[in-house]
Amino acid sequence: MSDNPSYSTAKGIDFSEQHKLRLSWMPWLYFSLKERHRGWAQAWQQEVQDSFRMLETVSIGKGCFVAPQARLFGEPGRAIVIGDGCAISAEAFVHGPVVLGDNVSLNARVSLDGGSKGIVIGNDVRIATGVAIYAFDHGLHPDRLVREQPVRSRGVCIGNDVWIGANACITDGVTLGDHCVVGMGAVVTRDVEPWMIVGGAPARVIGDRRTRK
Repeated sequence: MSDNPSYSTAKGIDFSEQHKLRLSWMPWLYFSLKERHRGWAQAWQQEVQDSFRMLETVSIGKGCFVAPQARLFGEPGRAIVIGDGCAISAEAFVHGPVVLGDNVSLNARVSLDGGSKGIVIGNDVRIATGVAIYAFDHGLHPDRLVREQPVRSRGVCIGNDVWIGANACITDGVTLGDHCVVGMGAVVTRDVEPWMIVGGAPARVIGDRRTRK
């Protein structure tokens, strides 16, 4: 493969688009690219990120990767703020207001909707494939249809060094403390203390990171 993204093999096959697709679905590979690929990949990312900045109310920090297949929607007053070193994978859906700290990764098909109060995520957070975090909820009064219920929003806050496993769900009003872990498929409906490991639906404490070997 050459330095040019339009590299081809001796058989004349162009792998450049497939390489971009691979990075979009597995963006951790972007941060370990070999020197011969880093130049074109950074230029490609600059173009992708500039497009998002132009189209939406989005700010993107230094050294980030954002897949072109990601869906970022930040209206005025509902901005998306992305810190340094973040990675956003293909088919991630992010609707502001959302704030990502530094070194946050959103894997494929993550869904974040900030409601009116917003989602705030700290530094060094890992959010696995299929996670859903919604900072709003519908009322359940029996005197009207669900679609006619008022919508409330309390916001979601996620601390530093948090790991949220695949297909977990975080509901409105929840705070996840620093260093906690949410197991795969968990449904978190109440606050989680720092260092706790939770799992299940609804989620409950199943461990403490400080006692893990």
